[in-house]
Amino acid sequence: MAQAGSPARFLEGNLFRHVSVMSLTTSVGLMAVFAVDFINMIFIAMLGRAELAAAIGYAGAILFFTTSFGIGMGIGVGALTARALGARDGAGARTRATNGLILGTGFGAVFAAAVWLMLSPLVTLLGATGETHDLAVHYLQIVTPSQPLLMVGMIGSAILRSHGDARRAMMATVLGGLANAVLDPILIFGFGLELTGAALASVVSRMVICGAALWPILRHHGGFDSPSAPSVMADLRPVFGIALPAILTQVAAPVGMAFVTRAMAGFGEAAVAGMAVTGRLTPVAFGVIFALSGAVGPIIGQNAGAGRMDRVRRAFGDGLIFTGIVTLVVSAILFALRGPIAGLFQATDVTRELIFLFCGPLSLLFFFNGVIFVSNAACNNLGRPFLSTLVNWGRHTVGTIPFVMGFGMIWGAPGVMVGQAVGGVIFGGLAWGLALRVIARPALKNAPAVHGPAPLHGAAP
Repeated sequence: MAQAGSPARFLEGNLFRHVSVMSLTTSVGLMAVFAVDFINMIFIAMLGRAELAAAIGYAGAILFFTTSFGIGMGIGVGALTARALGARDGAGARTRATNGLILGTGFGAVFAAAVWLMLSPLVTLLGATGETHDLAVHYLQIVTPSQPLLMVGMIGSAILRSHGDARRAMMATVLGGLANAVLDPILIFGFGLELTGAALASVVSRMVICGAALWPILRHHGGFDSPSAPSVMADLRPVFGIALPAILTQVAAPVGMAFVTRAMAGFGEAAVAGMAVTGRLTPVAFGVIFALSGAVGPIIGQNAGAGRMDRVRRAFGDGLIFTGIVTLVVSAILFALRGPIAGLFQATDVTRELIFLFCGPLSLLFFFNGVIFVSNAACNNLGRPFLSTLVNWGRHTVGTIPFVMGFGMIWGAPGVMVGQAVGGVIFGGLAWGLALRVIARPALKNAPAVHGPAPLHGAAP
């Protein structure tokens, strides 16, 4: 861990370059994990059983829900660590990292256990029935107990990013993704384990991510403090002051996805399979944008901790410019490859129609999701995390349910996807406006809304 007085690298240098490097390296790690899920779907599709592909789709919605807890804890711990580093408080950063990891692991294990006990009713709630229901529950019974390992990996990666060590944070998930990619064909086809093999490969992958995230902290960033109950309890409030609304913010997405999944289930397993393919394709194609919140957050956090609000404003603007460039490039690639992508999954009828719809006009609207991600990073790191919660829950409830229902009634399964995208446009604009207000009036004592640089002094809040 950086010692007091050591440089916080985001306080100087070109901000667009920082945003680009952090986003690209973070996204490589994210896409390594998502790409493996995408490969899982390809292997499962090769088995020629629609119920297996649908089961992966239902399971993905539940895992998205549980993984959101780890993402939220990572945001909270990473924000506090970055602020301490920006304020030149290396010892405080190490303490926050230690206590945050302990709190995240403990509460995350309890959360995962509660979900495991409720797997059957949760899968039923999503609309799965018969053999598809049983297959999804079976897959989740194997994978869900490993969620705490993934949470440790996510929090560890967030700590690394708070130091600006994006490369090692990236490698944690890359190594996990490689482990999964190697084991998938061996277990699914070589041992004939099919869905069970895919689940076991995911468990091993999470073990690798956990170890690969913790090792660089121990070796290159001073490790962790010796844990003590008083210290952990003292950090309970500040950690969860950011982490709780961040968790609620992250959980909003799987809740919205659960509704979309159930709505799509009304149009048959082929429609659910098509949604499952686009659901796996989205984070692979737009991994750079998914990475924005975790990538821009440390940049904003360090500069806010140092009182450099001029650089906070520029980082926010550069994040939006970067989002627009990535969206245009990725959408053009998806449109050009829409035929081969559909062919890769042997997609026909409504499944093919949904893939073509996603790879066409809908992918351009993902820009507004990126706006939400960048805005969330600003709010989380400037003392207004509940605004992120408000925006995300609004986007995935009133910004999803009425539009999905309305467009679904008019256009069927394609209408469900269109309705989901339209809500993102509305709430993306709302998030943009709120973030600008927060930047103008941050709720941090050591982040005054000044136009020039502030002296580096004081401890992290």
